[in-house]
Amino acid sequence: MKFITKQIHAYLDYPVAIALIGLPFLLGLGSSNPLAFQLSVITGIAALILTILTDHHLGMIRVISYKIHLIVDFLVGVTFVIAPFLLGFEGLDAYYYWLNAAAVLFVVSMHKAA
Repeated sequence: MKFITKQIHAYLDYPVAIALIGLPFLLGLGSSNPLAFQLSVITGIAALILTILTDHHLGMIRVISYKIHLIVDFLVGVTFVIAPFLLGFEGLDAYYYWLNAAAVLFVVSMHKAA
């Protein structure tokens, strides 16, 4: 049963982007590899820009289709699953990415078609 609508997704986008930017500072990410810190911050900035540019009710400059937005979210989820293995993230660094991957992939998979 898919229940995440375009509207619900839009409300999640801004807090998630801000969390991806801020949590690495609060959690002290990067102990196993500095890229664990940097990847989250860069992804958060990119997610914020993507949200601003997405064609949904909270988008400010609606030039990216919502379908493309969902594809990018899916790719971020996959990247977050793989990154700890490829980049040698361990401990909190790895768990942070795997938890975020699970959340992103869950949201994308529960998307309810309009």
